Amino acid sequence: MAGHSKWANIQHRKGRQDEKRGKVWTRVIREIMVSARTGGADLGSNPRLRLAIEKAKAANMPADTIKRNIDKATGNLEGVTYEEIRYEGYGIAGAAILVDTMTDNKVRTVAEVRHVFSKYGGNMGAEGSVAFQFKHCGQMIFAPGTNEDQLMEIALESGADDILTGDDGSIEVITSTANFETVKNALQAAGLHPELAEVTMRAENTIELLGDDALRMQKILEALEDLDDVQEVYHNAAL
Repeated sequence: MAGHSKWANIQHRKGRQDEKRGKVWTRVIREIMVSARTGGADLGSNPRLRLAIEKAKAANMPADTIKRNIDKATGNLEGVTYEEIRYEGYGIAGAAILVDTMTDNKVRTVAEVRHVFSKYGGNMGAEGSVAFQFKHCGQMIFAPGTNEDQLMEIALESGADDILTGDDGSIEVITSTANFETVKNALQAAGLHPELAEVTMRAENTIELLGDDALRMQKILEALEDLDDVQEVYHNAAL
């Protein structure tokens, strides 16, 4: 099944994360704290916390830092309480944008997010204005050259919903949130390691932006990502 290639976007995103390694730690710590506070410290019953700890380890976060922030979230140590808030809006040419934040001051956060939309030619939207264009699901992206037949067989047998191949040969595996870890573990056990593996908000349809429109959209996305309280930015633009 054909699918739009996400490879260039992933490489760009990884480069951005490498540039902002300190901020990656901040985001992961907040995710650990919120997932532990809402789902408890037991990894066996809290898949969201398991994924957060995987991200922390991938970012080379020390184990004692991980444990300390779980303890803060579950009340064993004093710490800051973060609130999860999602903002919705429109970028260039009506492209949809979701902005997930974790904040201890929502007045500050909404003002900063609104300022970015306004400054770079976008518009804040009301709750529900664009969220319907995204699906909450598991997503894995595999590099061009991955054995497609082997990947498809294992992914579908382990419960994947769909497999999409990009024009450049990259492969995208889509799962339900419930089956994400099962499918990922089955693929990794077979030696198939994704370049990106996450539970995400995936755009159901994309809007292709070229030239100046693509550059303007990239500025909005990068400015949003640079805000301290922003955890993730999702969009439906094909840049």
